[in-house]
Amino acid sequence: MDLRPSSIAKRERILEAAEARFLEVGFDAVTMADIAERADVAKQTLYAHFGSKEALFVGLVTGITTGTSAQVQPVEVPDGAAAADVLEAYLARQLDAVLQPRVLAVRRLVIGEVVRFPALAEALWHHGPRLGIERIGALLAVLVERGALHVSDVPAAATQLNWLVMGEPVNAAMLRGDAALPSARERAAIVQGAVRVFLAAYGT
Repeated sequence: MDLRPSSIAKRERILEAAEARFLEVGFDAVTMADIAERADVAKQTLYAHFGSKEALFVGLVTGITTGTSAQVQPVEVPDGAAAADVLEAYLARQLDAVLQPRVLAVRRLVIGEVVRFPALAEALWHHGPRLGIERIGALLAVLVERGALHVSDVPAAATQLNWLVMGEPVNAAMLRGDAALPSARERAAIVQGAVRVFLAAYGT
């Protein structure tokens, strides 16, 4: 059933309030009363939208993760486009999406709760890194079909390329905080270097 505009607005306020509180003090310390007060809704309204704190947490993380994935949709590959140009353009968008401070903060939160919510961590993996790798694989498959790459195992090559780009900047930001986020120029260099190494192995 479609929600009324007023209900959609309340749901969004609830999710915003929940995100703020979870990131401020962690999952355990937050109560549904805290979230209801911050969202300026009645507690019964909160429970009507989300039956429990756990369900609210799952809904929040799933929404952020799928929203991030939606920012990096598969691209059309123009005829005659150079493989380096196609890959750099796509991977730059993917890296920017993953390195958003909000996304990194939620990832840290989920990792801290992985024992309590293994299914949620699995969902984040499927809607995040795994989906990103699948989309890189689809892009590689087009380039292979057009003769721009020589790849015998597309999923393996897509995984390698993904982590060539993501490995260092994501790990640094996850462990060292937002102060470790690379600048726009540094991100471009990361992507270009990864693509250069990748094409040295798989370019035609």
